[in-house]
Amino acid sequence: MSDTSWPNPNKAEGSDARVIQQRGLYFDEIEEGVVYAHRPGRTVTEADNVLFTTLTMNTQALHLDAAWSAGQPFGQRLVNSMFTLATMVGQSVSQLTQGTIIAQLGLTDVSFPNPLYHGDTLYTETVIILKRASESRPGQGIVTMMHTGRNQDGTPVALATRSCLMWMREAHGASQQERQPERREDPLETDQKAPEKGSQQGDEKGTMSI
Repeated sequence: MSDTSWPNPNKAEGSDARVIQQRGLYFDEIEEGVVYAHRPGRTVTEADNVLFTTLTMNTQALHLDAAWSAGQPFGQRLVNSMFTLATMVGQSVSQLTQGTIIAQLGLTDVSFPNPLYHGDTLYTETVIILKRASESRPGQGIVTMMHTGRNQDGTPVALATRSCLMWMREAHGASQQERQPERREDPLETDQKAPEKGSQQGDEKGTMSI
């Protein structure tokens, strides 16, 4: 998605080049009932599963112990469902909420109807089920979305309903302008300015004595 209204610190002064910056969708642009298919998919490896599980201090043998898991109903280790959930939400960011979200408000109705295994590829799609303007925060709105994660065969492996507080485009543009940093003083110009009240110019160039 293109947007030329955001500041570009890397743009050379005086350049006429048009800046296209990747972003998600504003509240105004999101459509109810539309299916947003997020690509690329994410192939999940054993390393992903073991690292995420140990980083989050989860000692569940179903994610770590191949020998023990072989004797369980699924016959092998399962991908940590928290990794599946986080990846499913993450896959939606670049298309929907990158730079246009204010805050995630909550997740509900999270379920994992089928397991995800090492070597499976996770694909996510999102349906916008509700959007409304905020009653207390002008220029912002609440978007409720339903995420569905599927494996490479189309089998659903994760579902979640997610609510986000989103910017409206015009309000976000105004907010960006208000947050523009003030121009910093050039130290080399200090000696060119008049002394402040209550002080006088020092003997050395660029110094002040109170």
